[in-house]
Amino acid sequence: MSGFSWGYGERDGPVHWNEFFPIADGDQQSPIEIKTKEVRYDSSLRPLGIKYDASSAKIISNSGHSFNVDFDDTDDKSVLRGGPLTGSYRLRQFHFHWGSTDDHGSEHVVDGVRYAAELHVVHWNSDKYPSFVEAAHEPDGLAVLGIFLQIGEHNPQLQKITDILDSIKEKGKQTRFTNFDPVCLLPPCRDYWTYPGSLTVPPLLESVTWIILKQPINISSQQLAAFRTLLCSREGETAAFLLSNHRPPQPLKGRKVRASFR
Repeated sequence: MSGFSWGYGERDGPVHWNEFFPIADGDQQSPIEIKTKEVRYDSSLRPLGIKYDASSAKIISNSGHSFNVDFDDTDDKSVLRGGPLTGSYRLRQFHFHWGSTDDHGSEHVVDGVRYAAELHVVHWNSDKYPSFVEAAHEPDGLAVLGIFLQIGEHNPQLQKITDILDSIKEKGKQTRFTNFDPVCLLPPCRDYWTYPGSLTVPPLLESVTWIILKQPINISSQQLAAFRTLLCSREGETAAFLLSNHRPPQPLKGRKVRASFR
């Protein structure tokens, strides 16, 4: 596995990931296409319980594959409960996926519709496991909240993020980023789809309960363009713009997608 620097280019992109991460061809890979005619309403699914503490936001960093906002997860300050989950899942980080143009970029697809971008809010099961790393290897270890972004009006809640991207342009750069509550990035309607899946980036571990919100949020074309100004390091190149960082939908392989709404 050493020596393989994965990315989204021709030589290191998703079609090559299985060469170094065989689980890429596994039975519970993400993202998927949600076909609403095949989704079943599940009356046992509860409303989501989301309680985040703005003071637990710590840093924003350029991972070379996206940018991450990391949170202090040493206690249950910021947690996700309810929905399809049992127990408390602690907020670890959030990041975005986008495309080279505004007409695609989301990882999950709904009835053939590709959104401009997708936000992933990552949590781990702190009731059962002592750390994020250990939870990431367990089937019920992680819960990721997925939110679609569509091109529309300027989003003032995203401005605090886009304003700071210039200071983390290069891979490995990070800066302090606090007093931010990710709830401000969620849509008013909390209807969701849920299914068992995986991380959408290597190591692609199949430990994620996905919770995809049905209602998208807006992002302006200018704000999304700011995401694409980030640089990633590519093999044999000094740096390239991170124009696209989404994995295509993976086969469902018999999994069922459930909905919290009719």
